[in-house]
Amino acid sequence: MLPDPSSTAEVSPEAVSAWINLPENERPRLIDCREAEELAICQIPGNEWVPLGEFPGRLAALTHDPERGVVIYCHHGMRSMRAALFLRSRGFDNAFSMHGGIELWSLAVDPEVPRY
Repeated sequence: MLPDPSSTAEVSPEAVSAWINLPENERPRLIDCREAEELAICQIPGNEWVPLGEFPGRLAALTHDPERGVVIYCHHGMRSMRAALFLRSRGFDNAFSMHGGIELWSLAVDPEVPRY
């Protein structure tokens, strides 16, 4: 399901879209690391909201299930990459950033998601 963590830290929106339809215990957690104002504009169904600034304080909660893994997204993929690399630097290898963020999600997967 998840790519080899040693080969990439990013996954495509299309891959994330396919995972959303899997049973919850079989799919990676989807974490939105944007700010509240951005979350109010749009979001991907089934996500958990953890603003980037809260990652250090919520490390244990974010990494409690290493086999399941996490996919993090933001607006364009920059903050989510920082978040994924932060988790990886703490030993959680199954952390990935969604390439292109919710912007690319809107363009490639779900055009109903507003762009901003």
